[in-house]
Amino acid sequence: MKRVYARADSGFYCWQAVEAYEKMGWRFIVVARKTSRLVDQLQAAKWKRSPRTDADGQCEFLYQPDGWGKAYRFLALRYEKPAESKDAQQPEQYQLFDTPEYTYRVFVTDMDEPLDTLVWFYNQRAGAENLIKEANNDAGLAAHPSNRWIMNANWFQIAMLAYNLNCWLQLFNREENVTVETIKHTTLATARLRFLFLAARIWRHAGRVGVSYSDHYQEKGAFQQLMGRLRKVARGPDGFAPVLSAPLRA
Repeated sequence: MKRVYARADSGFYCWQAVEAYEKMGWRFIVVARKTSRLVDQLQAAKWKRSPRTDADGQCEFLYQPDGWGKAYRFLALRYEKPAESKDAQQPEQYQLFDTPEYTYRVFVTDMDEPLDTLVWFYNQRAGAENLIKEANNDAGLAAHPSNRWIMNANWFQIAMLAYNLNCWLQLFNREENVTVETIKHTTLATARLRFLFLAARIWRHAGRVGVSYSDHYQEKGAFQQLMGRLRKVARGPDGFAPVLSAPLRA
């Protein structure tokens, strides 16, 4: 393990948490909590357009909250409010600041990457919970088959192998221009329905065994693309040659 990164919601917006991250040598990005001093700082900040995020504007500044040992880098996004007035009964959105003209998202971090990169990085937090839920529901991870630990351990490894094979299937099926930031995850249940539940007939003739598919089915194009890429897999002098010309990660 080379580096630990912390992505935390506003419940960890305190000096004790930040101080602990620094003592451990961890990099962090934490959602800031709304205070009057911070709102004043936001309203006085120099804003500019934010073409790489979903916000209408962005800014960053150094700021030292009350009780903190030093100033840190704060990142902020702002969204213009619609013309209609807000329903008095509607609760304030979690992790968002409100002023009469704008809604804000604010983060504090010790990282140096561009604002849009760090916002994207923070938005990936808690994604593991969805992956675990998918493994439980679609890969059978929660269906422990035995009272013996070693049997359940083997079942866990099989379920994870099925999950990882599905992830590799999605990478194998991606379009040429897709990047890490834009690729979309397809669940195991959807992939199974698209690529495995196909009407086919297994035949044997003259010592050969084959599989025949129908000429017409919904995912014929995607399935033929997968088979075409599979047939292109070949070993070269430096290992297996790439099937797709554009790398997923530059």
